[in-house]
Formats: sequence, structure tokens, C-alpha cells
Amino acid sequence: MAQVFKWLVRIAGGMILLGLVALLGVYFLLSRSLPDYSKDLDVIGILEPVEIVRDNANVPHIFGTNDPDTFYGLGYAHTQDRLWQMVMMRRTVQGRLSEVFGPRTVEIDKILRRFDLYTLAQRSVEAQDTQTLAALRAYSAGVNARLKEINESALGRGAPEMFLFNNPVAPWTPADSIAIVKLMAVQLSAHLEEEVLYAHAALELDDADRLADIMPLAPGTGIAALPDYASLFPEGTQFAHANAPGTPDHPLSPFKKRAFAGASNAWAAAPKRSASGGTLLANDPHLGLTAPAIWYLARLELQTGGVIGATIPGVPIVMAGRSADLGWGVTSSYLDDQDLFIERLNPDNPQEYLTPDGYKPFRTESTIIRIADAAPITLTLRWTENGPVLPGSHYNLADVTPPGHVASLGWTALSDSDTTLSSAMALMRAASVDEAIAAGESYIAPSQNLTLVDQSTIAMKTIGAMPRRDADHETRGRYPSRGWEDTNRWQGTLAYSANPEFVAPAGGILGNTNNKTLDRPFPNHVSYKWGDTQRVFRWRRLMQNREVHTRDSFIEAQLDTVSFTARSLLPLIGKDLWFTGEAAPDGTPERQRQRALTLLSEWNGEMNEHLPEPLIYAAWLRELQRRLIVDELGPLADEFTHPDPVFIERVYRDIDGASAWCDIRQSTVEETCSDIARIALDAALIWIDERYGSALESLRWGDAHQATHDHQVLGEVPLLRYFVNIRQSTSGGDNTLLRGRTRGQGPDPFQNVHGAGYRGVYDFADPDSSVFITATGQSGHFLSRHYDDMAQLWRRGEYIPMSLDADLARAASVGITRLTPAAP
Repeated sequence: MAQVFKWLVRIAGGMILLGLVALLGVYFLLSRSLPDYSKDLDVIGILEPVEIVRDNANVPHIFGTNDPDTFYGLGYAHTQDRLWQMVMMRRTVQGRLSEVFGPRTVEIDKILRRFDLYTLAQRSVEAQDTQTLAALRAYSAGVNARLKEINESALGRGAPEMFLFNNPVAPWTPADSIAIVKLMAVQLSAHLEEEVLYAHAALELDDADRLADIMPLAPGTGIAALPDYASLFPEGTQFAHANAPGTPDHPLSPFKKRAFAGASNAWAAAPKRSASGGTLLANDPHLGLTAPAIWYLARLELQTGGVIGATIPGVPIVMAGRSADLGWGVTSSYLDDQDLFIERLNPDNPQEYLTPDGYKPFRTESTIIRIADAAPITLTLRWTENGPVLPGSHYNLADVTPPGHVASLGWTALSDSDTTLSSAMALMRAASVDEAIAAGESYIAPSQNLTLVDQSTIAMKTIGAMPRRDADHETRGRYPSRGWEDTNRWQGTLAYSANPEFVAPAGGILGNTNNKTLDRPFPNHVSYKWGDTQRVFRWRRLMQNREVHTRDSFIEAQLDTVSFTARSLLPLIGKDLWFTGEAAPDGTPERQRQRALTLLSEWNGEMNEHLPEPLIYAAWLRELQRRLIVDELGPLADEFTHPDPVFIERVYRDIDGASAWCDIRQSTVEETCSDIARIALDAALIWIDERYGSALESLRWGDAHQATHDHQVLGEVPLLRYFVNIRQSTSGGDNTLLRGRTRGQGPDPFQNVHGAGYRGVYDFADPDSSVFITATGQSGHFLSRHYDDMAQLWRRGEYIPMSLDADLARAASVGITRLTPAAP
């Protein structure tokens, strides 16, 4: 027995030793791709030496004697830290994910091939101005210099993910950078899905007022009545339901639900409203939370001076940031730059579609999608004069497409002369608000509100091509229209002067939270869908509470967690429930309801991670909207994943008879809105009890509202996910300035999945006191200390210095890379 025990110990020890050796071997291979930031390297493609100084937060400060060399250095730095991210974004926009990930990404590839964005990007290269083209070529050369170094020095394939998904990495080209900007346009677009949902709801509801409730316009002047969607087609037309897979719900998919189609905050103060006497600007663009964050901080030394701020790896542009003279921030404008067209097929020849001039053949092209571990697929792409033909599965288009018809998409991002990068390059070189506004004229997509400050002036300008629609357009772009009607077709784009513009407002303060910026009649309306109807009220109050503002007061507003929505809706939905009912024994639903109502009645609406009230409130609203709409909309109710405050307010104020939603049509009893509020609260408390326990006072909003910075590929891999995912308890919510958009569905509906991946606050009285932060860290390598070193700072609302002082960067650098021209 003793002998057996000895052998068991030896075997166990040997296995442990082998395991340790294997672990060390894996670590060695993975760590080979960790960049060395302190080195001298001879490279081909630069004219003069380039210096990349990494400050203590690993932000590269890139110094070149000419602009192309500086962009070369940025390409090299991006590839050092974010090669995997760059390669994945390129593969996504090319529709080539399935070559690596197999059948699970085929649907993503199919749709992106139909958009053909990469081909459009290739054609757009020659449309760039001379300076931008030189920058793109130099940037690509910098990327390729790092790729060459990785291959020649065996640097672990450049990223740890490359060991699991080994696929050749093609050299970088200027078209790749243009294509990534087009990919961002996909992620930030919401109007396509909005049009489909509006048409679907119109088919489900038989009352136009109820359609106005569930698909409400932003508060303000309304529009003239639109025709019923079904009336656009012959009487008796039946609409089928899609049997094909729906829009891909995969971490790598750029097709986001409309609730996650982009959001942001930006505001500015003129010198007269600034305590320091200089202009102020705050900006925090919102995108899906990932690890690493999409943003990458960088400083570039250009011929026009230093520029510092947030870049996207793969693109040689500071998207949001400042120079010594100008600051700029971006927010999603929600400009309606997409229209769906229903195209009638020729019943005698389905290869033709109806136009105002009769039937014409589709423009067609075949493309092959190669799939790892599966046979390739040949896809036939079709285009009409209005745009590419989309599959019925995309956002459930088949549900609103009559038999004998297909749907096509008109979209400004489908330009093959896209000069968006040239516009952004000119913006970086601008020295004044006027120059920056002029630079925006050649910007195409994705449309943004550009908030600007120089030394003395503040302004906001909507940039992006605005489609020119006929005043007699039958649906005004709110839902799909008939593509063969001439009045429904686009007539080019409006002049840049038609884009909203606000310069030097009398009040000295301006800002945007994706709210409705103006109210103009169609077709100059900008949009019928806006990203915010709530945060703007809290912002306005914070701005008006002070006569003058400081950098710190702007930071305070950026981190504000008070929900205007909670403060305005709770008195409405609970008006007949507060402090009512008989005393109830402990442990009963009535007693639990009374405890919840007592907590909410004493709450100030602060969505603080340590409080129980935000969880009770959020669960109540979610359950309330679900119960209001499910009997009228049926399965379509699942598309309304987040409570709409405007809808709930309409119901509880009974605007245009909206209280009709409270009565459950299938029941014999006529329910009141108070009944539904009580039933919804009880159901929410049951859900909370099952998930978090019955001790309401001990609940923490942060336990439910965890920020999910997940790795898009490795985030679901057992064991490995604990190394690559970053999870944090967070404050804020769907409608707070510190916006943490919740998932809205699934077992964890309140997880924070969409928020400010970048925050910046710039003070032009003392520019070097400006600050910024990203949500995770600079590195995309999960073994690097810079993978998540900013994450806790971000969660706590802290920032790092945003200085153009070269000596300051060198004083606390973590390394200096010197690139020198290789000898011929």
C-alpha cells in the first residue's frame, strides 16, 4: 500500500510539473507578442527619425519632423497595441469573418457583402485630398513595418489571439482605414431597424393613435398624418413572417439593436460662462463596452502643432480631442440618412424590378464566402437604383415586405467617393471654429454633431450628408416606401448650409445629448428619431444652476447619476399607490410592495451603484412596459427591450386616449393604469426576490448594473474569460448623464453594456490642465498591465492628464521607441 501511495504521489507530482511546464510554455509564447516600448529600430518608409514617447499611462506621444512620418509612427503604435482589433475590424467590413470563425459568422458576412462597403472604400481612396492620401499611405506603411518586425523577429504573431485563430495577415492599405470608418457608420445607424419596426407595428395595431404612442416622436411640434403602411400595397396583401435566421446577435456583429445605435454627450461654455475666462468643452461618446475599449489615446505632432485625443486603431485620425487652439467633440446626430425601399419584382421576370421608367434588370455580381471547416458559399449580390437589395432576415424585413417584392436600402454611407477622412484630417489641422465648420463640408457618414471651441467661440454643427427628399414623399422616411414612385426617391443631398448650426449662442452654453436639436418641417427635418428625450433635461438644469462653470463642474455633469426619468415618472405611475392599503403582515406581497414604495418615495432619483432603489425602479419600469404592450403587440413586444419614458408618460397622462394600453384586451375585467402599475410592481419584486433575495434594503444596483467590458472573441471561453473580461459595479442607467445603457433582455437585463468608452474635458484657459480617460487601457494584450489599468479610474470617475507638453510625457515615460530611416 505504501508503495502504491509513493507512485501515486510521484505521478501526481509529475503531472503538476508537466502542467507547470506547459503553463510556462504557453505564457512564453503569449508574452512574445508583448511590445517592447524602449528600442531603436531601422525602418523603411520614413524620411526623418520618428520618436514615440510612451507616458506613464502608455499614451504614445509621436514626434516626426513631417506629417507623413508622424502618421507612420501612429500606424506603428496602433499595431503594437491593437493588432487583433484592427484585423478583426477589417475582416468584419470585408465580410470575411467566416474564414476564421466558421459557420457562426456567415450571416454577418452575407449582409456586409451585400453592402459591399470594402469595395466602396477602395474606390474612395482616390477621392481623398493630397494631404490625406499621403497620411493614409504613411500610416499603412507604419502598420506594415510592425507586421514585418513581428514576422522577422518571431514576436508571437503580434497578438495572443493569433495563436488560437491563426490566419495570414495581409498588408494594411489606405482602403482599410476608409472601410473602418464605414464600419462605424454601420454600428451607429438606427433608422433601418426603426423603419422596419414602425411598419411592423403599423400592421399589428389598428389605431393610429396607439401607433403614435408606441413609436412616439420626440416632444415638440408633430407632423401631418401619414398613410397606413398596408394601404401602400394592393388591398388584401398578406405579409409573411421570416423563417430565415434573424439579424446576427454575435459579439463581432456591427448590426446593433436600435437601443445601442450610438449615443453621446457634449457641451461647451463660452468665456463669459467660464470661471477661468477660457472656453470649456466636455465630450463622452458612447459605444458598446468591450475589452479592449474601441478608443485609443494618442498625441500627434503635426506641422500645424500638437493634437491629442481619442483615435480608433486602424484610422489615422483623432476623432475627439484638442490642439492648442481648438477642441472638438462628437455626438450621434441621428440624422435620417437611411431609407428603405420596397421594390416590385416583374412577375414575368424576377430578375427585373419596377422603376419610374418601367422594369429594369438588377445590377448583379457573384461573390464567394470562404468558411473555415465548411464548404464555401456563392452569394449573388443585387442592386437597384435605390441601393443594395437586403435579405428578408435582416431586422425581419420579410415581415413588412409583400410577396413579389424585395427591400433595398438607400444610405449615404454607400458612397464610392467618400471624403469623410479628408474632412476629419482638415478638422485636426483647423485653428478656429470657422475653419473647423468649413472642414466638415466634405464629411459624408456617419453623421455627427460636432461641438467646437476655440479660444473665444463655441459652436455646434451637424456634419454628414443629408438626403434630399421630395416634399411629397409618401412616408417621409419614417417607414419603407415604394421604390418605383419617383417622389419617394432621393434627389441627391442637401447643401451643407442646410445642416443645423449653432455658433456663439447668446446664453454662452450649448450641448447635445442626442436630443432633438431643432424642429423644421419635412423634408428639412433632419430626423424623426432622436437618441434622447430625457438626459437633456438634467443637463439643462445642471448648466443653468451655475452662472459660471469650471473644468470640475463639467466633470461633475459628466459623472451625474440623477435620473430625470425616475423623478418624473414615479409620481405618475405610483400616484394611486403611495401610502395606501391596509397594514400587511411581514412576508406577504402587500407588505413587500409597501416597503418598496416607501423606499422609492424617499429616493431622489440617484442611480447610485450602492443603493437599492435604482434596481426596484428599473425592474418596475421594465415589467410595467412589458405588461402594457404584450397583449396588443404579441411577439413584437420583444423588440421593445427598454422602457420608453415618452410612451409611459403618454399612457399615464392619457394623451390622445393612450390609457387604453392599460386594459388587458384578453381579460373580461377592465384594468386601470393603477391596476397595471400595482401588478407590475408585484411582478418586479418577485423577480428581484428570485434573483437577489427579499431584503430590499440590502439590494445594490451595482450588482445588477455591472459594466461588461468583454473580449469579443475570447469572452465566452471557459477559464480564459476570467483573464480577458473586465467586469465592474457601476452607477448610472439608461437615462442619466453618466449613461450606462442596460442590456434590456436575457437573464441579466440590467447589465451595463453600452456607455462612455472615452471621456474628455478641455479647459482652454489652461489647456494642459485638460483631462481624458478610456474605459479599459491602451493595450489589447491581456497579459499587459496596460490592458485594464484605466478601468478602475474610469469606474471611479477619475481622469489622466491630457497635455501637449513633450517634457512632461518624457519625464514619466514607460519607454521611448526611436524609428530611424533604414540605409538604402
